[in-house]
Amino acid sequence: QVQLVESGGGLVHAGGSLRLSCAYFGSQFSLYVMGWYRQAPGKERELVATISSGGGTNYADSVKGRFTASRDHAKTMAYLQMNSLKPEDTAVYYCNALHIGTRNDYWGQGTQVTVSS
Repeated sequence: QVQLVESGGGLVHAGGSLRLSCAYFGSQFSLYVMGWYRQAPGKERELVATISSGGGTNYADSVKGRFTASRDHAKTMAYLQMNSLKPEDTAVYYCNALHIGTRNDYWGQGTQVTVSS
């Protein structure tokens, strides 16, 4: 099984940057698509970005050009670099690992990102 531990959230002014980290504990990291989601109070959880084992990425339209997902197979880590942050980016951000075969998935505990105006 897999455990995910997120870190890197915090408070930042509009226009600033944060880097979220997701530590993957388990085997076969390369068999998982890593995803980033976010959820604000009273809103649905939203897919922000995904990165495949080979490094291919997809982004929500709302973050294209501002956020960059990456992964490090040697460290079994996933990252989300967030630049040019806006108040509407404020949410709890969650890391997700999706097995490419079984489609089983695992979730991190979430980390709060707050962007002030």
